[in-house]
Amino acid sequence: MPTLALILLVTALVVVVAVLAAAVAGKLARLDGATYPAALTRAGIAFATTLTLATAFTAALAAVTPRL
Repeated sequence: MPTLALILLVTALVVVVAVLAAAVAGKLARLDGATYPAALTRAGIAFATTLTLATAFTAALAAVTPRL
């Protein structure tokens, strides 16, 4: 598989996972009785955290894999 296509596919997958995590966090916040702004804040934090963890994992993986 071409490298660019693989990078785009993985990037899209990570963004979808981050959006799903944000949606779940927002829904759980609303079910817990949070206001809409508070639930949206929690969803945004979950989205940003998921993307940050994916970036950290990618950097760690790139550091330990040998260059071809």
